[in-house]
Amino acid sequence: MTDCLFCKIVAGDIKADIVHEDEHCIAFKDINPKAATHLLVIPRQHICNLYDIKPEHDHLLTHLIKTIPMIAKAQNLDNGFRTVTNTGEGGGQEVFHLHFHILGGGPLNPL
Repeated sequence: MTDCLFCKIVAGDIKADIVHEDEHCIAFKDINPKAATHLLVIPRQHICNLYDIKPEHDHLLTHLIKTIPMIAKAQNLDNGFRTVTNTGEGGGQEVFHLHFHILGGGPLNPL
């Protein structure tokens, strides 16, 4: 997806403050943080959002969900963290590439 901001980060065309990367995903600091620690975890593969998940994505999603707490621990979020993903315009999604927010490092308002 050539016009996707996150695909450009995956390709290295746009720089990001990367805190983790592996063959399936990249995690980087959000440029507009909503918490003391605010990271984004994205799959390297372009998937628009949760509505576009297919059975062939099962391994990727399992990898993402298992990797998120490892990233959080590496960022010293030992006391806990919040994970959020927005789906669609009505869900607040701004970049249409599946991504998970990791928020922590201080008090978070209850949902």
